Amino acid sequence: MIEVEGLTRYYGAKKAISDVTFQVKKGEILGLLGPNAAGKTTTMRILTCFMPPTSGKATVGGYDIFENSIDVRRITGYLPENPPLYMDMTTRDYLEFVARIKETPKDKLISEVDSVVEKAAIGDVQNRIIGKLSKGYKQRVGLAQSLLNNPQIVILDEPTVGLDPKQIIEIRDLIRNLKGDHTVILSSHILPEIEQTCERVVIINQGKVVAQDTPEELTRKLKGGEKVILQIEGSSEDIKKALKGIKGIDKMDIEKVKQGVSKIIIESDKDLRKDLAQKVVNSGLGLLELTVDKFTLEDIFLELTTKEEEVA
Repeated sequence: MIEVEGLTRYYGAKKAISDVTFQVKKGEILGLLGPNAAGKTTTMRILTCFMPPTSGKATVGGYDIFENSIDVRRITGYLPENPPLYMDMTTRDYLEFVARIKETPKDKLISEVDSVVEKAAIGDVQNRIIGKLSKGYKQRVGLAQSLLNNPQIVILDEPTVGLDPKQIIEIRDLIRNLKGDHTVILSSHILPEIEQTCERVVIINQGKVVAQDTPEELTRKLKGGEKVILQIEGSSEDIKKALKGIKGIDKMDIEKVKQGVSKIIIESDKDLRKDLAQKVVNSGLGLLELTVDKFTLEDIFLELTTKEEEVA
């Protein structure tokens, strides 16, 4: 649905993004994750034909961003970080105005506005002045305008910035409901935002793509799996003997917690919980605790961006 290859953009002598390459499948929600000034907004502006790249190429819905920019805009809904709202208009008047700009057929204009009002859950404020709405409702109105004419692609730049926790949850739910019917690119520097909303992640730092995959695959590739932490009652020698024969253990550390109780930290790229529990119990040892310390997207993000900064 979206093919991006080698996008590079200069602002004067400053390189904002460099050789950005990724793909987005139809119906997928992709997250662009990176710190502030990483190049996320520049990438989105290029894909929405708001600005051209210095070099590279991209197609959106099969349309080239250079040769078919009008077609790209027709099939794309865009929500910038600061929603393009007219504060002195009512919500409904604004949406009808935008619908006309987007060339919605006259006989479908009312039903189209009704549809996005329902999707964005703003029916209770559709006759209110936008300037008097809360930040959360303004974001919803901005999201509603991006959904007019049922675009194939929806591009959202920091859609929950500045919202309170309740508003963030509501906007996340709205975005997740777009899956399948729309192809979505969502940018954020907030880790939970990407982790809880997106199926795949492209991590950008200092204008470059430093990793891309599902959060689970990124964890597996970069960290090698997960840690299983056990507390076992028994002697260290008996514990080592019991666990020694389990296949798949990459690393095992034993720490004494108190007399007769040890903490075991096991690293593996496989799920060994069942094997570990059975082995401990069958060996007559006391299994007091078994927990999994999974590596998070935050661990990966910090590792990648820290490495990039050290190289720079």
